[in-house]
Amino acid sequence: MKKLLVLTLSSLVFACGSGEDGNPVPPPVTPPETPPSLEADICYLMSTSMGEIRLAIDLSNTQVTGQNFKQYADKGFYDGTLFHRAIDNFVIQGGGFTTELTPKPADAPIKNEASVGLSNKRGTLAMARTNDPDSATSQFFINILDNPQLDASASSYGYAVFGEVTQGMEVVDQISIVETATVKGMADVPKTEVLIDSLTEVTCN
Repeated sequence: MKKLLVLTLSSLVFACGSGEDGNPVPPPVTPPETPPSLEADICYLMSTSMGEIRLAIDLSNTQVTGQNFKQYADKGFYDGTLFHRAIDNFVIQGGGFTTELTPKPADAPIKNEASVGLSNKRGTLAMARTNDPDSATSQFFINILDNPQLDASASSYGYAVFGEVTQGMEVVDQISIVETATVKGMADVPKTEVLIDSLTEVTCN
């Protein structure tokens, strides 16, 4: 089994259940002079065991990442998955495990689009990955605070933002402060499972 990578509060949001040893040296990244604005190209209602969250996904600036999320959503992949990691004042992470931390097989990994310049601000969605920059599959996270240390830069490949919470951030905040424990070697796992019951496409307001 490949080594599990551990999330660190300072900089990294790793996808759980897979990984590669070694630390690739990031290439220089020149941020856009004018970072793009997040677009609401397609929207979803995420019903969770703790309440509803509305999401807007950017298919314009992050074509690969946005379409990747849409493909998982359209086939019902996220229904019945967990928010398996919750860290107050950092992120909540989900999209890779069903109940009892059972891994859900994902599709092939995608290209990292963090260099387009969208920032990991409070309420944004971004892709979790291993230390391989192009390893993101289904797992995503929602930023609880502004986390610019997760953005692409000359010293980091960064984590690709591809959407944002448009309603229900209070639910996200509540998930982030649930009691957690280390389970099956994974830290920050909610003691009471937080389920994504369904993810349904809705009209963008």
